[in-house]
Amino acid sequence: MTINRRRLCGSLTAASAIAALQFCAPARAATGRPISALGLDAAQFGVRPGNSDDQSGVLQAAIDKAAQAGAPLALAPGVYRAGGLVLPNGAQIAGVRGATRLVLSTGASLFSSIGADHVGLSGLMLDGGGRPLAGARGLLQLESGHAMRLVDCDIVASGGHGVMLVAMEGAISGCAIAGAADVALLSLDARGLTVAGNTITDAGNNGVQILRHANGSDGTIVTDNRIERIANRAGGTGQYGNAINAHRAGNVIVRGNRIRDCTYSAIRGNTASAIQIVGNSVNDVGEVALYSEFGFEGAVITQNIVDGASIGISVANFNDGGRMAVVQGNIVRNMSRRREDIPEAESGHGIYVEADSAVSGNVVDNVTNAGLVLGWGRFLRNVALTGNVVRGAATGVAVSVDRDAGRVLIANNLFSDIKRGAVVGMDHAKPVTGDLLANAEHGYRHVTMNGNSVR
Repeated sequence: MTINRRRLCGSLTAASAIAALQFCAPARAATGRPISALGLDAAQFGVRPGNSDDQSGVLQAAIDKAAQAGAPLALAPGVYRAGGLVLPNGAQIAGVRGATRLVLSTGASLFSSIGADHVGLSGLMLDGGGRPLAGARGLLQLESGHAMRLVDCDIVASGGHGVMLVAMEGAISGCAIAGAADVALLSLDARGLTVAGNTITDAGNNGVQILRHANGSDGTIVTDNRIERIANRAGGTGQYGNAINAHRAGNVIVRGNRIRDCTYSAIRGNTASAIQIVGNSVNDVGEVALYSEFGFEGAVITQNIVDGASIGISVANFNDGGRMAVVQGNIVRNMSRRREDIPEAESGHGIYVEADSAVSGNVVDNVTNAGLVLGWGRFLRNVALTGNVVRGAATGVAVSVDRDAGRVLIANNLFSDIKRGAVVGMDHAKPVTGDLLANAEHGYRHVTMNGNSVR
């Protein structure tokens, strides 16, 4: 049987292009035309893997010519020393995953772009070598572009941020970002960003950070990522040390991520309205595992599993406008004090809420303090606590009994193995009553209780 090489190469799909590269190359390399559906061969422009010299100049020329031709640029396996490379409109560079490695040798970033659309990188290893990056830049720095695609790349040992995005729209998927000195992936003022199926490890400050200059809808989707070992080199009180951090960014969805070993929070929404935190699995974090705080309106925190933190879930700061949440169907277990800067009385809690919130169908197990906490002083209003299970806690529910506290409903919850009391009135962090559930005439009119069970 005779194989028509021209017909086969011309009909390649994107998925089969890399596999067919070697097959198609002999027919095209001599002509200077695309060597495959993958793109133009960078070697035709003098780019050589393994060359000890800096190749920034020839590589930049190859990038420009491929973009002008409307074709991707294919880099063969090997090591390329370069830096300060600028991606023009339509630039697409493809390598062999795990084998094509670009090492930063010069410049403010390895790759950057401003105002370039349809930029794409795939199958590349970008190695910062730990070289410090000035001006809070990323090893990959992309600004003001649409339809960006970063696929199946490794970004390692950046001396600043791993990836820095400013006003970008596009997707980052299947990548590994490891050893960034600052934030692994930082997005500012996104215009439609998806971060999916990546592995992020050993970041100096945050894993994924979604920021905006001013409060507004952001809409970034962070889904199905694995994030581990996030440090807190910059200090502060929670701005850093988080796996995923959204600040002033509305309508962010954080779903299905596997998170472990963070200095502060697994997922932290600060002034982030309409945030959804759904179906994440979290282990071993230092402070609050899942946090919605300060001036937000609207948070859905549902179907997560949290095992090991100082506090499992916190929806707080009604004093700054934080209100309106649904906390439903979560499993929270093994809460205890994990940081010396957190007072003993303010740690070891399962779930904490303050205002205009429904807390239902959660299971809290083995916490050193309260399973469920309602309010802080006068900052309590319109909380319905229904159908939850609390087992193994000092207190089942700790509820503020401040004279200015708003109404709460505590109904149809089940408490087991509770040491101090099922429902205890609090003056901030201090218990001031006995078990209110055992005293029908407790006198706190803002607390309505019915259908609860204690074993």
